[in-house]
Amino acid sequence: MINFIYGELLWLLVLLLPLFYLLKYNKKSYEALFAKDILKKIRVKNRGFSKKVRNILLIASMAFMIIALARPYIDKGEIKIKSSFINVVVGMDISNSMFVDDVYPSRFELAKKKFYEFLKDMKNARVGVVGFSSQSFLVAPLSEDYHSLDFLVKNLSTASMSLRGTDFMSALEASNDLYQTNEKKAFLIFTDGGDQKDFSKEIAYAKKHNIVVFVYAIGTDKGGVIKTKNGALKDKKGNIVVVKINENIKKLALKTGGAYMRSTLSSKDIAILSNAIKSRFKAKGSEINTIKEKLELFYYPLALAILLFFMANFSLRGVKTREKGSVK
Repeated sequence: MINFIYGELLWLLVLLLPLFYLLKYNKKSYEALFAKDILKKIRVKNRGFSKKVRNILLIASMAFMIIALARPYIDKGEIKIKSSFINVVVGMDISNSMFVDDVYPSRFELAKKKFYEFLKDMKNARVGVVGFSSQSFLVAPLSEDYHSLDFLVKNLSTASMSLRGTDFMSALEASNDLYQTNEKKAFLIFTDGGDQKDFSKEIAYAKKHNIVVFVYAIGTDKGGVIKTKNGALKDKKGNIVVVKINENIKKLALKTGGAYMRSTLSSKDIAILSNAIKSRFKAKGSEINTIKEKLELFYYPLALAILLFFMANFSLRGVKTREKGSVK
């Protein structure tokens, strides 16, 4: 039995009836539409369809186009798919220091690029994303829809966020809330490390909640300045603030059983970090999803619609033309 995904579109077929009436009584001639030399090239002498037939073909073409848009299909039954996966939450640091351009084009833009590379390396994984600076917010729950995840991170808006400071505890808490389980959890952070020296509280929290932290550190030892509307950001004494990478965050990664890596221009670095996550978190927690198998048929009415459209528009009847000075 043939079904339609967008069956409501079939009501558009009713609109073709008044359209047929309008086409039938359209008296506009082809001589008014085409120049004589063009008309001679496109006409089929004495073998073209009549205007009535062309109208019927055109309406039939539109009817088949509507049917194609309604997406006809044959239901072939249900298929059960068993899948296993790894859950990974990614934390994107969006504090002011991440917009320093000591790496090209900036720390934050490089973080987004590396996130996309991370998605390509991760298979059989569900990925969630949280953004954080002085506070945390949810960007995306755990999902296997990598296209949506990439889109959300690429268009991550910081307009409504307070970008001052980097609260890693808030990021850990947001990550833990996404999991809602006591099993071992993977948390990958893209950050420059902020300016925090002591991570003992964060380490204790991570161990208590079975969070294994992986850090991809972005920035240089030389550092860079935070650009503002009035130039570079200055401290209270009027000195330009130079923000360097903070490697103290390495302790948060290593003491929770994770891994630490500094950014490079090579795509292999994020692959190594991805493999470290996969080696510590074997795919498990299988899910059985039931999907309906459908045999799509839209290409048949679509092909007919195109064929009939060309027949209606490129089979003009022979049109008698009279050259200047000729005798009738």
